[in-house]
Amino acid sequence: MGKEFTSITPQHEDFIRKQNMFFVGSAAADGEVNISPKGHDVFRILSPNQVAYLDLTGSGNETSAHLTRCSRLTFMFVSFEGDPLIMRLYGDGEVILPETPAWDAMSGHFNLLPGARQIIVSNIHKVKTSCGFSIPFFHYEGERNKLIDWAAQMGESKLNTYRATKNAISMDGIPTPLGIRNESVE
Repeated sequence: MGKEFTSITPQHEDFIRKQNMFFVGSAAADGEVNISPKGHDVFRILSPNQVAYLDLTGSGNETSAHLTRCSRLTFMFVSFEGDPLIMRLYGDGEVILPETPAWDAMSGHFNLLPGARQIIVSNIHKVKTSCGFSIPFFHYEGERNKLIDWAAQMGESKLNTYRATKNAISMDGIPTPLGIRNESVE
């Protein structure tokens, strides 16, 4: 049933590329565990042991905050169509903010969507697969563009204001890299 690997194989990469969504799990030493679903074409496999995703502006910024305290990240991919499979990628994470040399180097891997606020990069040390036999079938109908449309309508100036008020501190009171950067600019 379950198998463990030290890196992403070509078969894993093929499976990941076929998925229309993924989940990111993170936690600090205390406070809430966060699991965020992600859609759109934002996930990239950079090497067998490194992945990244373009993180879009949302109502919270928990993963980013957790990474300031604890670098552990888990990604989960689930097959909702075809053969059953659950795949988890275990690694550490790092936040890359716009207007940094790392952003300039990393952002070329992505189609920068409206609302792009940061890139999360993870070095993967373990890949685990499990059966997924109990996962129901769901049919993919398409992306919801509400977040992209909202971000495009807001524009960068209003998004920066939104991020400063809604994305600078986690629900557990942990400053995010965006919040830390804003404090150092002021």
